[in-house]
Amino acid sequence: MKKTQYTYRKISANFAKIPLRTLRLSAFLFFTILSHAQTKISLEKAIELAKSNNIDLKIADKEIERQNILKKTAFQPDPLQVQYQGGQFNSVDFDHNVSVQQFFPLGNVTKANRQLQEELAKLAEKRKALSSYELEKAVTLAYYQYLYGISIQKLNSELNDIYTKFLKNAELRFKTGESGNIEVISAKAKVKEIETQKEQLEYDLAIYQKQLQFFIQTDENIVPDQNTALQYTFIENQQNTKAETLMTDFYQQQISVYQKEAGTFKALRTPKVGLGYFAQTINTESLFQGFTAGLQIPLFGGVNTTKVKAAEISISQSQLALDKNKMMLNLQREELQNNFQKQQKNLAYFQNEGLLYANQIIETAQKSYANGDMSYWSYISFLNQAIDIKKQFAEATHSYNQSAIELQFPTIKNN
Repeated sequence: MKKTQYTYRKISANFAKIPLRTLRLSAFLFFTILSHAQTKISLEKAIELAKSNNIDLKIADKEIERQNILKKTAFQPDPLQVQYQGGQFNSVDFDHNVSVQQFFPLGNVTKANRQLQEELAKLAEKRKALSSYELEKAVTLAYYQYLYGISIQKLNSELNDIYTKFLKNAELRFKTGESGNIEVISAKAKVKEIETQKEQLEYDLAIYQKQLQFFIQTDENIVPDQNTALQYTFIENQQNTKAETLMTDFYQQQISVYQKEAGTFKALRTPKVGLGYFAQTINTESLFQGFTAGLQIPLFGGVNTTKVKAAEISISQSQLALDKNKMMLNLQREELQNNFQKQQKNLAYFQNEGLLYANQIIETAQKSYANGDMSYWSYISFLNQAIDIKKQFAEATHSYNQSAIELQFPTIKNN
């Protein structure tokens, strides 16, 4: 039985192996045209496009089509036997004999072949369903990776506004003699650092876009809709059914294929019936005709018996693989659930308290420093604290999204 697997984890791994220099060069070339004709799409639309465009899924469709066409091969009669005989087999005269014979399978051979082919077509459909599942997961991860890049970019812009304002205050304080030149130099250095980070973030964002485009497999400059909430919407309990259902269906279908395969080998042990016709001359006089009938009896049927036993072993192997992967899926879900709850609590802190503290620190520090109530070094210290909180919030959201998507789409083993 032909076994084809389409795994997007391998695609992701291959993409990850591309040298960073190559990715950054591609990102640079891409970024020069990024502002031209971008198409903003929702996650649902991105998944729809990926499933429509993805070449591996198209190959899977062709495999389903191929297996359905092969259903027509269920009836497999032996080749037509045509024989000519000429010579002195009746008398001294040269006579002629032409015979035609055809053997047909008896019993359930045709039915067994048809049932096997039907199960193979269904197995191809199950494989495609697994590939589609993995693709949906890959697109979702890439989609929110891009949104994470956007959030970091927005934070960078916010920091740029803060330090630009700080630079203006520092320059004013220096002109009035309220502070030394060190504040101005420090502020300029920080603004330059942020501007450099902005360029790096633009490269990163272009790379994230290419990753998403890689999975969607389109020439369009597809980008996520920036109005999409940064936090992934986790659907409770969905992961408990879809992944297990897909995996169970695949292995049960594999078992059905082996069962029908065993049935086919059993059916091949039955005899075949043959019908024939002959016409000949006797003493050069014609035409004398007749009919023949016969049986093909598989006296040495040990080969098919052995194949039946092999198919039965394959059934046991598939059942054991199903049991093993069910256990692994349950363990994986427990691990993912624990990680998700950890990330969920971490994110909740920043949403309910951390981010509020950061904004209050920035606002208070800016007012105090502008009014001369706070030293330069204290201002910088508080500002860095607030900025670090905001960075942690962005990272916490990204970690939450990754853990939520992994829990929503636990990895399915099908080998």
